[in-house]
Amino acid sequence: MERLTDRSCGDFAQVLASKESVPGGGGAAALAGALGVALCQMAGNFTLGKKKYADVQEDIERNLNEAETLRIRLVDLVEEDAKAFFPLSKAYSIPKDDPNREKILEEATLNACKAPMEMLETLSRAMELLEEMLSIGTKMLVSDVGCGAILCKAAMESAAMNVFINTGSLKDREMANRLETRADELLEVSTRKADRIACEVTRQIRK
Repeated sequence: MERLTDRSCGDFAQVLASKESVPGGGGAAALAGALGVALCQMAGNFTLGKKKYADVQEDIERNLNEAETLRIRLVDLVEEDAKAFFPLSKAYSIPKDDPNREKILEEATLNACKAPMEMLETLSRAMELLEEMLSIGTKMLVSDVGCGAILCKAAMESAAMNVFINTGSLKDREMANRLETRADELLEVSTRKADRIACEVTRQIRK
């Protein structure tokens, strides 16, 4: 079966716009985050080998290597988010008088939280890499770092919505609260970082 992320950008956007159930908001969030991380890598790759930045080459290489891992993972999460939707959709179609419906629905709902929660964790680390890249990367690509931070921020906010839409219907309120609390923590910290990055980039390019 063809992976969603193996499609062209145009095809992906077209199916996203259609009445197909997947990809949806979760997949779009993961892809936006992957693009944000890619912009971090772009800035790093343009910094590698530059004499002006000789003293930070090891840091750039480390940053790039980790960003590569995060970007690949986010692309994979597009697929994983889509796969988690089908069991949930099927669970909702189980007749309400079926004694197993509630258990199956609870398990499917909890499973649907996994991909967007991992997106949040992954993007939180990506924001740290973007923050670092702003300080050590070439100033020629500072706007790309800023764009990357904004994309990752939007991706995190979108991923969080995909967590909350599911935790709202969980019967296990203790688990729901744990997931929501962690999502809120990650959002709060990373949103502040993204805003700082965006403000600094704007300051540098609008002198």
